[in-house]
Amino acid sequence: MKRVFLIVLDSVGIGELPDAHLYGDEGSNTVKAAASSPYFSMPNMKRLGLFNIDGMDWAQSEAAPAGAFGRLAERSKGKDTTTGHWEIAGLVSDSPMPTFPDGFPQDLLSQLKERTGREILCNKPYSGTDVIRDYGEEHVRTGALIVYTSADSVLQIAAHESVIPVEELYRICEIAREICQGPYGVGRVIARPFEGEYPFKRTSRRHDYSLVPPVDTMLDILKRAGLETRGVGKISDIFAGKGISSTVRTACNAEGIDRTIEHMRTSFEGLCFTNLVDYDMLYGHRNDIDGYAKALTYFDERLPELLALLQPEDLLMITADHGCDPATPSTDHSREYIPLVMAGAVLRQGSNIGTRSSFADIAATILDYFGQPGTGSGHSFLEEIREK
Repeated sequence: MKRVFLIVLDSVGIGELPDAHLYGDEGSNTVKAAASSPYFSMPNMKRLGLFNIDGMDWAQSEAAPAGAFGRLAERSKGKDTTTGHWEIAGLVSDSPMPTFPDGFPQDLLSQLKERTGREILCNKPYSGTDVIRDYGEEHVRTGALIVYTSADSVLQIAAHESVIPVEELYRICEIAREICQGPYGVGRVIARPFEGEYPFKRTSRRHDYSLVPPVDTMLDILKRAGLETRGVGKISDIFAGKGISSTVRTACNAEGIDRTIEHMRTSFEGLCFTNLVDYDMLYGHRNDIDGYAKALTYFDERLPELLALLQPEDLLMITADHGCDPATPSTDHSREYIPLVMAGAVLRQGSNIGTRSSFADIAATILDYFGQPGTGSGHSFLEEIREK
């Protein structure tokens, strides 16, 4: 019974891509920045080969890695969550999703106001914590929607849960998703509820509304073949539910790991696809180096639990979707290589796949492992890592 557990450590990049200068991301290296903190410790990932990956020569490597490892470049245009996950699943985006550095056009806002009956506040790029600090009280007083964006392809709507109940905020975001198509087709519309009195605090009831992938990904191919495709965290949101057979949302990394472990303890054949978002949401975007380091250390401490539950034909793949260097002046995503660290009895220990030209090689390899056709993007490295 073959199972693949694919875990995305959201934003855990490992160094600038050759085209990083086109995105203003020269010098970015998210893991290296986190490693500058005294709270950083990843001995279990080191044992599997994390620091044997190309470009990781700033850290001490493992003499005899117990896993397989490599790094992958992004072929798609952009550096956001949706683009990164889609490419991991075999969908390469040739055009970047639209961004709105000067705020959203009046036509879009007029449609949103007309369909929701609410006025709009902010409408500019903003930090999620700063925006509720600066506009939260006016929102509570008027009931107007706090609409903002970032350097990424997102439209975010923040609302106090006592002013606009969460289910109503979700409905409003669904309306925004319907409006945000074509030239307004941002990668994600994000509901950002907050609570309490000033200074307000964001809650864990965030919800993402992604574009529907325009073509089939590895998820569709696996599901069509009768294999399970289980999503943990915001995976189903990122793919708009397309190709997902079951899903469970999570409030934090700890719960994401817990839910993944629950899946490991059940009998199924197919893919469990997990996103752990705290690195990006709580630490990268807030330039919190110590927080980022602590979160990586926590995952490493939990890793032995995952390894202990691997069955003979299981494959564990740990990767990322972009960077978000907490040490740079920017609080936005960074254009970086992503790591890939793998474990399982099916692997030849110490296998180094080097530097790959696309995240889509992950999808190609997973599909190859299950004996399924590829998406047309990416190249399988299964024969390079499989125990002979």
